[in-house]
Amino acid sequence: MFFLWPGYLWFLLLLALMPAAYLWLLRRRNKAALRYSSLGVVQAAVAGRQWRRHLPPALLLLASAGLLVAAARPVASVPLPWARTTVMLAIDVSLSMRVSDVKPTRLVAAQEAAKLFLQEVPKTIEVGLVTFAGSSQVAQRATLDREALVTAIDGFQMQMGTAVGNAIVLSLAELFPDQGIELADLNVASNGNPRARSLDDKAKPPPRPFTPVAPGSYNSAAIILLSDGRRTTGVDTLAAAKMAADRGVRVHVVGLGTVDGDVAAPDGMAIYMKLDEPTLREVARMTGGDYHHAGSAEALRSVYENLGSRVQVLTRETEISAVFALVSALVAMAAAALSILWFGRIT
Repeated sequence: MFFLWPGYLWFLLLLALMPAAYLWLLRRRNKAALRYSSLGVVQAAVAGRQWRRHLPPALLLLASAGLLVAAARPVASVPLPWARTTVMLAIDVSLSMRVSDVKPTRLVAAQEAAKLFLQEVPKTIEVGLVTFAGSSQVAQRATLDREALVTAIDGFQMQMGTAVGNAIVLSLAELFPDQGIELADLNVASNGNPRARSLDDKAKPPPRPFTPVAPGSYNSAAIILLSDGRRTTGVDTLAAAKMAADRGVRVHVVGLGTVDGDVAAPDGMAIYMKLDEPTLREVARMTGGDYHHAGSAEALRSVYENLGSRVQVLTRETEISAVFALVSALVAMAAAALSILWFGRIT
């Protein structure tokens, strides 16, 4: 725990003088009382309830200390179910998604499962949407607006190609906008075609350096990747997974469709309809995520339900001044109530 305004804590030193002042007042009062009665009578009157005399002032002192701590604005790491979390949905929209081995088609099943996920995930979690085929696009930036996400899901347009790695990189660029992740530069590097830096490139700020962290250690975001095929273009899938792992982002992978590619398809298309399970499993393993094979619409919906239940609580540094203030107020009220109950007045 740390404090945003630690200077207020110095007042606790002044508060430490209060017990000495209290004892001085008690001695002064006792001396005055002895003028009118004998010592034996005074001791007999207070012997049975000496602790009652000191409890309300002690509680008031404790409440004052709590209020000073609250004024210093303490911050602690606490689990909050409403804390901000971002989930990026990366969904394959390649032409193979039109195949009907998952009824009515793979794409429709994926759309319905994605909508179900939006219903299951807490409303306080932001969700973004990335679509990918031969290229990748941000169909909807991370938002709490579920209607906007549903509209984007209904507007999917299928394309040729499958750039799985691009989808992961583009999702990371959305999650870490200040790190200067440029998908275009990575695509050039993956194709082995270095290019001369243009004036626009030179004007861009250099990428912000970062220190790699343990895979799966970044709890503020996650990527859910759905694909039915294998990479045919773009950034290498495992290289993109390494980028996610270095940033601690888990990639949960959903493999959709037929593993062996035995589906009704035009000649020459079967190889692209095979689900590349080894690579997708490795993506999940590298990033600390999970892999699920969903061979049917029902299984796909079940996978999304389970994923939605995992991203509900986040531990974040949160100011807890209100907690200290509330507890201090309750303690002060208890001190006043006991004083009135025992002595008929607030002492």
